[in-house]
Amino acid sequence: MNISAPIRWLRVLIGGLFVEASLFAVVIPVLKISGQHALLYVVPVASFAMCFVFGLWVGRRVESRFVLHGMLVGIVATLLYVGMTRAHSEPFAYFLAHGLKVLGGATGGFVAGHRREAAVRNERNAAARP
Repeated sequence: MNISAPIRWLRVLIGGLFVEASLFAVVIPVLKISGQHALLYVVPVASFAMCFVFGLWVGRRVESRFVLHGMLVGIVATLLYVGMTRAHSEPFAYFLAHGLKVLGGATGGFVAGHRREAAVRNERNAAARP
């Protein structure tokens, strides 16, 4: 794997945008059905899960720095949210959710890198067999 491969910024930006769009797709129905209080529990979990999914998605197309790409997805998603809300004060659960976005993206990138290594190893083993 190429350590010096460039960061795929367009993919990271699209991944972060998809994270926020999917979070709104989850949060709005929860808000309508259960009210504001339920968001304090749903948003952190959904933030981690969505960033994991899109960190994995971004990581599937990169050659190296899988965890970094995933973390950048979480950072972009966080910056998009902060920009949309104009950095208004938030409950603690939302600050936790922002940290979980970065952690979820990093975990997704890690899994993508692990899958890539396993695929490369399997290809090498298959090529070595007579």
